[in-house]
Amino acid sequence: MMNQGHEQVQTELKCRTLLNDSIWTRKGFGRLMWALLIIVIIFMFLPWTQNIQADGTLTALLPNQRPQEVQTVIGGRIERWYVKEGDWVRKGDTIVHITEVKDAYLDPNLLGQTDIQVKAKENSLMSYGSKVEAINQQINNLEALRDLKIRQARNKVEQEKLKLNSDRADLEAARIDYGIARTRFERDSILLRQGLKSPLDVESRRLKLQETSAKVISAENKVNFSLAGLENAEFEQRNLTNEYAEKLSKAESERFSAISAQMDTEAEISKLRNSQSNYSIRSGFYYVTAPQDGIITRAVTTGLGETLKEGAGICTILPADYKLAVEMYIQPMDLPLMHKGNKVRFLFDGWPALVFSGWPALNYGTFPGEVVAVDNIPAANGKYRVLVAPRPNDKKWPEQLRVGSGARGIALLNSVPVWYELWRQLNGFPPDFYTQQSKNLQKAKEESAAKKP
Repeated sequence: MMNQGHEQVQTELKCRTLLNDSIWTRKGFGRLMWALLIIVIIFMFLPWTQNIQADGTLTALLPNQRPQEVQTVIGGRIERWYVKEGDWVRKGDTIVHITEVKDAYLDPNLLGQTDIQVKAKENSLMSYGSKVEAINQQINNLEALRDLKIRQARNKVEQEKLKLNSDRADLEAARIDYGIARTRFERDSILLRQGLKSPLDVESRRLKLQETSAKVISAENKVNFSLAGLENAEFEQRNLTNEYAEKLSKAESERFSAISAQMDTEAEISKLRNSQSNYSIRSGFYYVTAPQDGIITRAVTTGLGETLKEGAGICTILPADYKLAVEMYIQPMDLPLMHKGNKVRFLFDGWPALVFSGWPALNYGTFPGEVVAVDNIPAANGKYRVLVAPRPNDKKWPEQLRVGSGARGIALLNSVPVWYELWRQLNGFPPDFYTQQSKNLQKAKEESAAKKP
């Protein structure tokens, strides 16, 4: 009996102990839940830095510092290589020698032949110049001879006019003599009928009348002859003018033809000299040289005897001196949020990092950058390119980085509470947009607050 009583007491004690433990367990769980709730509420009001993440590739900041393809200016055939991949070259070092493949440039004495053509055309030009001078002299002589002949013709016309006037005066005198002789003959005829004159006298008057009549006819013939001579002289004067005008026109035509041929020859000489200069410059393109100091990284065209077209790539050269930058591509919806001056943190391939995207101050192993350019035209992948360079006077990027390696960028935007960021992510809204002006204003406020004691 005593044993049974003792067991009952122990059982009651155990039940009370278990009951007390369950009560304390429920109280502790409730306190833990309240504590977690308080922590979550506090966490919801912590500041969170919004960001845009994008993958990128290391490149050079300046276009002339990026890997470039060395191209041939002229088409040709590869004759000899002077470098191999991985070789260090300086600006002006010969990379490859090419030879001609076009039949227009195959003549090895092309420059000499062109020089001979130029000299021949220059001699032809001198001949045309001499011909123009001779024609000018001929024109001057024709003009002087024309003036002389015209003066002679004018003098002859004046002579004919004077002769005509003299013949007209003779005709007038003959007519007067004829009138006098006729009057005397008529008077003597009347006197003969009256018996006052003898027939001999009348006959003498008749002979005188016929003689003066013949003189009138002769004078008229002379006047007509003088008129014909005057007309011939005037016709000859006009004929001389037309004749020399035709000769001068023909000489002028020959002069213009010679001047035209002279100008054509000058144009041909200019073309030949241009071709000669082009041939000379083209001969300098047979040896393709390095445009700048760098390393030969990849041969685009290999082998010997291969034919190249104009502008064809020969090899790729990596410049020796370059400043690194990152090309990263963002989504179109993030484009309005990106502008010059935005801060970016980078994770480079091969460099360990611990990242808290919302708390950039806790990040480890990231490197700072600053947006220097934003493209407004989408790339082939439909995204927009953003160029980011190292921030001056900040943590330097590793010297071991090389162009072409990968990077992941985190562009830092506005600071908002955690609850707001969760709400934005659940609703699919873009990050808050604020301009560089607000950034500058915020920075000015921080600086003024830091200056206050």
